Amino acid sequence: METTSGFTPTQLLEEEQILTLPSLEISDALEIGEIAKLLSVKRNLPVAIEVRLDNWIVYHASLPGSKPENDWWIARKARVVMLKHHSTLYERVSAVERGVDWHKENNLSDETHAINGGGLPLIIRDKGFVGVLLISGLPQVEDHLLGVEVLTEFLARKGELL
Repeated sequence: METTSGFTPTQLLEEEQILTLPSLEISDALEIGEIAKLLSVKRNLPVAIEVRLDNWIVYHASLPGSKPENDWWIARKARVVMLKHHSTLYERVSAVERGVDWHKENNLSDETHAINGGGLPLIIRDKGFVGVLLISGLPQVEDHLLGVEVLTEFLARKGELL
């Protein structure tokens, strides 16, 4: 089983708080997608990227080297974040720490729900969960870290990071 690089559930929840957005319009969702695409193209990463507002896919890019199954992974990761409103990596690390089978605990199938890193919630301050940033194509921790970098860059552009 792939490592989760020593992340703890507490760290991942704190990260979600740090990455809370001031607001999120469709233009912002598109900008988040473009930041992910630009970083990925610059690094020649073989990823698929998606940004959803609720269930609406507002941005999708499949970069060179990505594969059709990346869309299957994205859909499975999206279902987890939409259900739990936390990152897919948080759900995995939390389940491992608690010693439970996430899929059995939630009465769901791995075929439909993936607790692999790369699905990050889009949370608006004072409003809560509104969407998902999804990345697939790298090892799960790298998918997650790229998503964190994308949201950090977006917040920095908005002057929201200290």
